[in-house]
Parts: sequence; C-alpha cells; structure tokens
Amino acid sequence: MPNPSDQARRAAPEAVCDHAYGPQDKTHDHGAQARREGHGHDHDHEHDHPHEHSHDAASGGHSHDHSHAHDAVACCGDPASLTPPAVAPVTGAPQARFRIDQMDCPTEERLIRDQLERQPGVDTLYFNLLKRELTVVFGAKTSEADVTRHSDVVAATLRKLGMTPVPLTDDAANVAPPASGKGDVARLVAGGVLAAASEAAVWSGVPEHSPWVGAIVLAAIALCGLPTLKKGWIALRHFTMNIHFLMSLAVIGALAIGQWPEAAMVIVLFAISEKLEAASLTRARRAVEALMRLAPDQASVEQPDGSWADQPVAGLTVGMRVRARPGERVAIDGVIEQGSSALNQASITGESVPVDKTVGDEVFAGSINESGLIVYRTSVAPGDTTLARIVRIVETAQQQRSPTQRFVDKFSRIYTPVVVLCALLVAIVPPLAFGLAWTPWIYKALVMLVIACPCALVISTPVTVVSGLTAAARAGILIKGGAFLESGRLIRAVALDKTGTLTRGEPHLTDVVPLGDSPEASEASESSRNEVLTLAAALDAQTTHPIARAVVDGYQAANLGPLPAVTDFEALPGMGVKGRIGQTLYYLGNHRLIESLGVCNARVEAELTRLEAQARTAIVLASETQALAVLAVADTLREESREALVRLTQMGIRTVMLTGDNRATAQVIGEQAGVSDVRAEMLPEDKWQAITQLRAEFGHVGMVGDGINDAPALAAADVGFAMGLTGTDSALETADVTLMDDDLRKLPAFLALSRRAATVLKQNIAMALGIKAVFFALAVVGAASLWMAVFADVGASLLVIANGMRLLRTRTV
Repeated sequence: MPNPSDQARRAAPEAVCDHAYGPQDKTHDHGAQARREGHGHDHDHEHDHPHEHSHDAASGGHSHDHSHAHDAVACCGDPASLTPPAVAPVTGAPQARFRIDQMDCPTEERLIRDQLERQPGVDTLYFNLLKRELTVVFGAKTSEADVTRHSDVVAATLRKLGMTPVPLTDDAANVAPPASGKGDVARLVAGGVLAAASEAAVWSGVPEHSPWVGAIVLAAIALCGLPTLKKGWIALRHFTMNIHFLMSLAVIGALAIGQWPEAAMVIVLFAISEKLEAASLTRARRAVEALMRLAPDQASVEQPDGSWADQPVAGLTVGMRVRARPGERVAIDGVIEQGSSALNQASITGESVPVDKTVGDEVFAGSINESGLIVYRTSVAPGDTTLARIVRIVETAQQQRSPTQRFVDKFSRIYTPVVVLCALLVAIVPPLAFGLAWTPWIYKALVMLVIACPCALVISTPVTVVSGLTAAARAGILIKGGAFLESGRLIRAVALDKTGTLTRGEPHLTDVVPLGDSPEASEASESSRNEVLTLAAALDAQTTHPIARAVVDGYQAANLGPLPAVTDFEALPGMGVKGRIGQTLYYLGNHRLIESLGVCNARVEAELTRLEAQARTAIVLASETQALAVLAVADTLREESREALVRLTQMGIRTVMLTGDNRATAQVIGEQAGVSDVRAEMLPEDKWQAITQLRAEFGHVGMVGDGINDAPALAAADVGFAMGLTGTDSALETADVTLMDDDLRKLPAFLALSRRAATVLKQNIAMALGIKAVFFALAVVGAASLWMAVFADVGASLLVIANGMRLLRTRTV
C-alpha cells in the first residue's frame, strides 16, 4: 500500500503557514525566517494539515494513519478482523449498541461478524472488546421501525451463538457492572473435586471403565465442560479452529480411547484456566475503566432561583454554573467564575503537585478540589470532556494492534494448523506404516492438539500493550496506539520545537528603544518610550499573535490610557503589519520589512544584534521614511526542559531544536536547555526537510510540536509528540503521543516505558514458545499427559498475563 509519509517526503509540503511576520515555531511562536525576520502577527488563520503517516516495514517504521484496518487473530490463532476504532464514530446513521459479557476475545468477534455482516440493513460493525460492547450501524436511510426490527434480529442472532446481548442506550453507564462469579466458582470447585475423585479411584484400583468412574467423569464434564463443548460445536459449524474446538476434540478423543478420568481432568482444568484468565484480564480492563470513574455522576448545579441542587452530570449542558466543594471531584470541564483553590489534576495531566486555580482558569472533569469552594461555568458537553476524550483514545488505542501483535497473529495462523497436522500424522502414520498400536499414538496426538493452541502466545502481546498504554495514561502520557508504544524504543533522535516546548510560550515585553534618542544616552526619555509603545500597541491590538499580546500587555501595564484608532490595517505576510494612525502610516515587523522600506541603518542593526544576543526577539516600528524604535520580547525556558534533555542524552538520544526564531536567540535558548544541535530561522518546510534528513541519519526520529503548524515535520517523523495544555484539542486529535501537562520530562519517561514494554514483550513470547516447545517434545516421546499439557497451557497464559501487567506498576515522572 502507498506510504503517506513517503509521499509527503517526496512532495513539497502543503502545510506551510505564511505568517504575517515570518515563519513561526508554532501558532504562537515568533521566530525569524532569515537574519532577524522573526516577528509576525496576523495569526487568525486556520490550519488544515493532514496527519497521516504510515511507516511501513520496509522503512523500519510502523503504521499510524489513525484509521487502521486491523487484522486480528482470535485466541488460538483463528483470524478475525478488528474494526479500526474501538468507539463507533458519531455519524448520522442509526445505531444499536449491545453489551455482550461473553465477548472478550477475537474468537467471539469472528463468530459474530460472520453472522451479522450478512444481515439485511447492517452497514458496519464496531467491536469494543475492552468494554465488551458491539455497535451495529445501519444504513443512513433506515427508518425507525426498521432499526427496531433489525436490532431484534441482531439480538436473536447473538442469542443463537450462545451469547446474552444487553441493549445499551446513549446514556448507559460507561462501565459494565461486573457479573457475579460465585456460581461459576462453586461449579468449578465441584467439577474439580469430581475429576480428582475419578483419578483417585483409578489409582486406588477401581477399573477405569467401571460405571462409578464413568458417572463421576460425566458429572464433572457436565458441570465444567458443557460451555466449552457448545462453543466447540459452534466453531466446528463455522469452520473455526479455535481453542474450544481443539479442547472439545481432545476431550472427546480421550473418552473414545478410554482415558475417562483424564478427559474429565482436562475439561475441568481448561474451565479453571478460562476463569483465571478472565479474572486477570479484568484487572487490566478495570485499570482503564477506573479512568472514567474519576468523574462523579452527580454535580451541584445552580438553579434558576439561585439555589443549588444535585443533578446527573449526563444532563448538563454548556453554560451551566456548577460548584465544587473542598474534597469533591470536578464533574465536568469548565472555567472558574468564582473562588480559588488548589486542584489535584494528576488523573488528567499526571502532575504530582496540586495546581492553584482562580477566576478565569480552566478546570478538568475528574480533578480533585483540595481546598476552597469554586464555582465554574461548563464549557463542554458531558461526553466531550478532556477525561472522556482520553478514555476514548485509550480504548481505541487498545484495539489497534502493534507490530509485534501483528507478527504474533500471523505466526499463530501458521503455528496452529501445522501442529494440528503434525498431531494427525502422529496419530495415523506409526500405526499404518509400522503396525504399532493405535491408542498410544492417538493419545500422543491428543496431547499435541492441546499444545496446538497458542493462547499464551496470542494473549502475551495485547495484555502487555494494554498495560503499557494504561500506565502511560495514568501518568499523563496519552499514546494513540500500541504501534507508537513499540516504536518509541527505536527512536535515536528527537527534534523539538522551541516556543511552548522548551520555553513556556508566554513572551513578555522586555525592551522599548526609541531610535530618536542618542545612542550614548543611558536611558530613553519616558515620553519617547511611551509614544512609540503606544503606536506599537495600537497596531498589535489588531491581531492575536503572542508577541502582539506581549506588546499590548506591556502597554496596559504602563497605564497609558486608551489606544488610538487604527485605519487601513493590513497584514504583510512574512514581514509584519501596517496601519494608519492619524495621518501617518506606520509599519511594525521584522528585519526584512525594514529593509524593504529602505529605512534600515547601522543603529537599527546594532540594537537588533544586542537584543538577539540576549535571547530576545526584536521587532522594529517605522514610518515610511525612518525607523522609529526597536521593541523586544522574551520567553522563558521551562524549568524541567534541561532535566528532560539531560535524560534524553543519557539514553543515547540526539536532541535537535528546530525553530523559526533568529539564530542568536535560538542559540542562547539551546545552550540553556542543553540541546545537542540548534537549527534556527526555519520555515515549516525546512523543519520537514530536517526531519527527513534526521531519519536518513539516525533511523527512527521523534518530533515534538503543537500538532498543527508543525504538521509537515510531525508527519515526517516516526512518532509525533504534542504538548497537551498549550493546545489540548488539537493535540489530542492529531498527535501520536500527547504529554498532557506540558512537562517535557514525560518524553524520556515515554521512551523508557517503550523500552521496558519491548523487554516484557520479548520475555512473554519466549516464555510462551519455550513452554510449548518443551511439551511438544515431551508429547512426541510419550512423557506428557493431557492434563499436564492443559496445566502447561494454563500456566503459560497466566505467566504472560502477570508479566505483562507488571507495566501497570511503572513509574514515570
């Protein structure tokens, strides 16, 4: 298939923003394109950058176009296609949702898909195995009556497959109530006692084929084996070689050759193993469900008469006033209108220290109000909170299959048929070719059938990936899929945007230098500074660029009164802005603008050089005939940036800063942060080219940006990272990995988690295949029994689950 990233690298990037004042690091950067060409306004534009990048195996990459088609393999190796998103997209088409408690494995998914895809009216099926939910999308023109009729047919079909579908409504609880397992435990205990009794009876001298032994065996099979036998029959009818079919064949075969107690022990052990596996996987499932339970179901809402009353969060709408008392969790995203408090938002951003919030600050659903009473106005619908989006992304990511999982699935497709074929040959070749007894060789073949199920192998990867994704989400690192979790370990170079990534992205006015004053003067006159600041602020008030805001904020801090009116305002792409104040036309912009006007001189050059050497970004105010003043703004380095880059260097990662700012400013910031390589005065396409060059040099490369203006570079990188709080909406939607609290130390933490996940994956695959290989050899020489093979299969599955879930205990920043 075509590789979008390769296409992007071959074609000139379209996602290039032509800013009024020159190239920018981000939508809120203020760099220079060439020497001192970095200040620009007019950022009221929209970005439409595709974020598709699929790095194929040939390039050593991975697929991450965010709309994957996933070829899954069911437990024990039967293929099943997992629908790309875990949550059905919101469309105008009518839908029906069901919770199916029996659906937690691709085996069930394939059975359901085979039956429902042919049903009339069914357009698309979306499976969420994590939540055991099925969404059936019908044709867009399906009437309400037909939707009801089709839904009834779907439910009836699911019941025929031995499943119990529970219809869900749009306001149904996100987390399915846990099913009681007391009856199952009692049944398994009783079956286990009976199976052990049959074995003990034979060992004590009772004939193996006596009526008493036969009755005990049948009772054990009836208690523990009927669900397996039923699923095996369903698999046979659908030509699916899954674990239930293989186990059913082994049990029936054992009964046929007279190994009655062993048949009972095999079915009981298998039933116990399924229960244990389900319990282990439920722990991983609940780790994600716990994220959604962080937000309360009820909220204290202001009523029309001014009183307060609790009401369901699901019924809230945008614009309502909600309060959170000390000790309570914030119910929904909003903006504080009254009060102040310290909020613990670790569940959202991973920040370990509570954050002080006051009027005008944003609050997130799930945060804990630690001290004061706050009243906030809701800003989103209940289903669109940052927490809800995080959960949806994590669930979708868990459905997407990593490169290792795809390899394991492909391997298991070959492994199971090959082992079954070997078992068949073991059963018939020795008796037919050499005249040996049938029973011993059939027994060996049955043992091999049990070994043929690669349950431990197939489950080893998803449980590890799910645990890694969940651990990252808990720490405020949002990963879009297992492919990115695995790719992180391969990264050898990281490119970083400057503004908002290494720095805070909050520039402030530092210098106002009127050029009419004598260069020897120690200080500019107060009146001259105020005059040029007023002119610059009047022009900057017409746009929303961060540097413009810094100039306007500086003017307001000086309390110089109302700004004069500006007419004939115009943005000058790549240079700056112009506008008429009174009868005079003024210009405000970068070095290129001043040179184009022909008013640049030695004094301007000297001031620009001086200011840029102090890591400040300078702009020039001019009329049509002369330069009037030089103004400068500065951004501050994040405290954690240097620590993060030190960690990256210690991990053997090359760090490169890509910025549109002037070279002198970039060099100072780079030295402060400890960046290995500083590249300045870069347009978006220059960053894109830098990423392609880094990929050629280092192989796998990460890019840290805001997910919008850096889209060409992000698309060219193997993994794109976004800083969450500076652009949460865009970051959550476009980046491969989002650092939710803008703490750059989470970048090396992600890479460390990726490396640890890769180690666990290798351990799991080695354990699963090693145990199978040992028992395959034992089966061939006749040293393994059926119950030993089942026990080994159970043990291997539990080992890989437990090992994979160790990632849930991973500590990050």
